Amino acid sequence: MSSKSSGGAAKSSAVKHSAREAALDVLIRVEENQSYSNLLLNQVLQKHALERADAGLATELVYGTIGRKNTIDFFLERFVSKGLAKLEPWVRCLLRLSFYQLHYLDRIPDHAVVSEAVNIAKRRGHQGISGMVNGVLRAIIRSKAELVLPAALGDVKRLALGHSHPEWLVRRWIRQLGPELTEQICAANNEPPHVSIRANARRRSRLELLEQLQGSGLIAEASELAPAGILVQGAGNMALSPGFLQGDFSIQDESSMLVAEALEPRPGMTVLDCCAAPGGKTAHIAEKMDDSGKIWACDLHEHKQKLIADQAERLGLSSIQTLVMDAAKLDEHFAAESFDRILLDAPCSGLGVIRRKPDLKWAKQEAEIDAISELQYAILSRVHRLLKPGGVLVYSTCTIEHAENAGMVERFLAEHRDFELAPLPAEAFASVDPAAAAAGMVQILPQQFHSDGFFIARLRKRA
Repeated sequence: MSSKSSGGAAKSSAVKHSAREAALDVLIRVEENQSYSNLLLNQVLQKHALERADAGLATELVYGTIGRKNTIDFFLERFVSKGLAKLEPWVRCLLRLSFYQLHYLDRIPDHAVVSEAVNIAKRRGHQGISGMVNGVLRAIIRSKAELVLPAALGDVKRLALGHSHPEWLVRRWIRQLGPELTEQICAANNEPPHVSIRANARRRSRLELLEQLQGSGLIAEASELAPAGILVQGAGNMALSPGFLQGDFSIQDESSMLVAEALEPRPGMTVLDCCAAPGGKTAHIAEKMDDSGKIWACDLHEHKQKLIADQAERLGLSSIQTLVMDAAKLDEHFAAESFDRILLDAPCSGLGVIRRKPDLKWAKQEAEIDAISELQYAILSRVHRLLKPGGVLVYSTCTIEHAENAGMVERFLAEHRDFELAPLPAEAFASVDPAAAAAGMVQILPQQFHSDGFFIARLRKRA
């Protein structure tokens, strides 16, 4: 920010933060520092202690504005005479935030959007900037009927602008999945995610937890996808509830909950979780083993070791042992064939979780997919040595990219004849494509269950 805008920010600190002001703070920092919006948003919401309704609005404004960025910029460009790129980042973010409300939200009156944007501009900038913001937003309101995309766009541009995704990604998905499926995925990525929790079976069954939540006045229902999952509506941040703090449940996406189901760990087993942080799947594995046996939870980053340990402590799990190590070197640390089960929840492009992390689609580059695929293969082609004959290795990712998923497993199996695909547990995968589950490999797309896009393969080492 300029010295003028910094002075404005200092002046505004005495003013109680509104939902829009909080959202703007996040958007500016994402724009200037490429920070993760979800982490920043949590920090800002805690710092300003917004009421639940305001926190909900701020969340919608942040994710909506970031999610629709290229479409917003496409329309805004015609109203900003010197071009969006020449504006200071905070002014550009303020205009995007205001356009999102005017164009995509129908419950906020136009005059309220303009009024607050002008007031923010006055506090953060100077008279000239507030006048420009006022003029641009009023021109947008007058032109609302004309804010439509050109009719003659090809599939790539039509989907990229209509559903706000980068053109390279749309082009890639159309090539792999066709335009119809690509459009469904892109549309689903712009919908708010479900809040889903996983019942800790060591404390109470899913049904008992469901009844308790409903009894306390929450809207809760059993997940159709995940056997341990519950969907909760309108409850705010579930991580602040007593049930979470005392270990009754964990917050986890429904697709992600299927990974431990695929592994089928049993009490007394020795399990390796290669890329474990933040530890949600690790904890689920320990719960399914009734905390009996040993789980080595490994991660490359030292600061993430604490996240895993914190999960284990909150849930009262003593079978989890953490280790800071590069997953590609685990075969140098552990003896060959020493694990009954191995989970490789591989580092990936993350293209299945755009709904939760909308900034991901703008930050990611196509060239990264090839690089990440090679990293995945490097890890997979070494950790498999640690599995006992007859043991199970589950390979999973939170992406929908063929090269990282089915392509990766096919490549591995072609070069490792001692491994074969094994059927996924029929009961746990009953809602997913039965034929794919029986074949040992499932791809969940974001629009199918309104959960994360996820890939899970179950590999067995021949005895």
